[in-house]
Amino acid sequence: MNKIMLSVLAVLCLGFILNCSSVPMKNQQIQREWMLVSFEEYAKPDLIKYKAGINLTASAENGKIKGSAFMGCNQMFFSSEFKNNGQLKISGLGSTMMACPDMKLEDHFSKSFKNMTSYSVEGHFLTVKDDQGKTMKFIAADWD
Repeated sequence: MNKIMLSVLAVLCLGFILNCSSVPMKNQQIQREWMLVSFEEYAKPDLIKYKAGINLTASAENGKIKGSAFMGCNQMFFSSEFKNNGQLKISGLGSTMMACPDMKLEDHFSKSFKNMTSYSVEGHFLTVKDDQGKTMKFIAADWD
């Protein structure tokens, strides 16, 4: 009877270990939804009105996170690499092609976002910056 119980316990422990090791790890500091709160001349109430933000909740594959963005009209998509040294690479930026009455924010965001080269996370804030020092600041959507 003891051998049977020991065998069952061993199988359960092995199953538990294998299941835990196959769960993809997310970087909780980066992989979340972010609301845009500061971007050049745009006022925060306007950014809120357009529901401006990025979604980085997808699992990382080969160090890349497939993300999406919304600035009030079209759904945008991109690939991002957040490196440990604060370096950032945005690539493959594209979007749906709906025509909307006011696309100024969306156009400006898409032209600027692909040029962001560094990032920092401080508390619940994500700041991305380009080589000229232009920044975009986001706040974690699950915090505000």
